[in-house]
Amino acid sequence: MKASEKTAKNRIARKGGRPSRKQAARIESQILDIAQDLFFTHGYGGTSIEMIAKQAGISKRTFYHRFQDKADIFRAVVHRVIERLSPPDIPGLFEGQTVEKILHRLAQALLQASLSPQALALHRIILAEATRFPELALAGNRQGARQEGIKRIADLLNHETRAKRLNVDKPFFAAEQFMQMVVSLPLRRALGLGKPMTPNELKTWTRDTVQLFLNGCRGPAQA
Repeated sequence: MKASEKTAKNRIARKGGRPSRKQAARIESQILDIAQDLFFTHGYGGTSIEMIAKQAGISKRTFYHRFQDKADIFRAVVHRVIERLSPPDIPGLFEGQTVEKILHRLAQALLQASLSPQALALHRIILAEATRFPELALAGNRQGARQEGIKRIADLLNHETRAKRLNVDKPFFAAEQFMQMVVSLPLRRALGLGKPMTPNELKTWTRDTVQLFLNGCRGPAQA
């Protein structure tokens, strides 16, 4: 839904008196929702504090009570979107079944999150503003859910190595490479660097990537 279409729905009621903690949190969330729509639609340069305040139905004073400037709310929007894109049940992705089935399930979850409209919009604006906000280009790699996922993959590879089903001497490095293998090309194509993959192509890509990764992990042990 475009920002202009959400104005009436999301307009923040202005009431007398100091808002409660719950109301304050709701107001801030609504401001961030509106700012996100504007940034994703018009870009960083095409969005102003005046536009955000007008769409939210608040004064600039109310805005500055919560955010220092446009750069501050832009960072807040980016970090919030990254957190919301995280899989809701990371431990559940690693429960039961064979390592191949676990990695296949994980790869599907990674692609679903990475290729969602919100994720693609986020990637585009971060790439466009990478010079102005270099720290945001690294935010996705450092965020907690991604690091937890890498650690759990590394633990899984360690477990399989101890059981002599795989031979991985650098499990953390291998876990990072697995995530890159799964996401990098489909994401590039979804961003316009090639033709986006169809659902059937993504299904084949997921299966073949998991198989290639595991073959590489097994290779030395089978020599």
